[in-house]
Amino acid sequence: MKFKGKVHKFGDDVNTDEIIPAKYLVTTNPKELAKHCLEGRSKNFARKVRPGDIIVAGRNFGCGSSREHAPLAIKGCGVSCVIAPSFARIFFRNCINMGLPILESKEAAKEARQNDILQIDLSKGEIKNISRKKIYRVPPFPKFLQRIISSGGLMNSIR
Repeated sequence: MKFKGKVHKFGDDVNTDEIIPAKYLVTTNPKELAKHCLEGRSKNFARKVRPGDIIVAGRNFGCGSSREHAPLAIKGCGVSCVIAPSFARIFFRNCINMGLPILESKEAAKEARQNDILQIDLSKGEIKNISRKKIYRVPPFPKFLQRIISSGGLMNSIR
């Protein structure tokens, strides 16, 4: 699985309430959630993001309460992947369950800048920063996780 997109950069400790504020949890419709994605950190994110774009953040991305709405909102915006040095454990699992690929890479997250262009290859475990001409290696996604992601999430993969 390969993705290519523009970087939207965020800092450390982006919590799930900043990803999708609690007042919008009345729906599970990804397109509705997408309208408010990350407005706790960037009021204009939902208007700026384009299909295929990539979120690059600091450590502990997705901390806070366990809500499946957070990866749904991110996917609903068209974000293809999230890269950070570390993720909250339950958020990591929720992303896989919802079919949103996430990669841990301290170096790629630190060196990427807003609007850089990245190319991701999950099967190779490779993050290319095309703008900076750098390649970062991460453990490749196992085949069963690639199947979950390509199916659009755990439930779709089971079906």
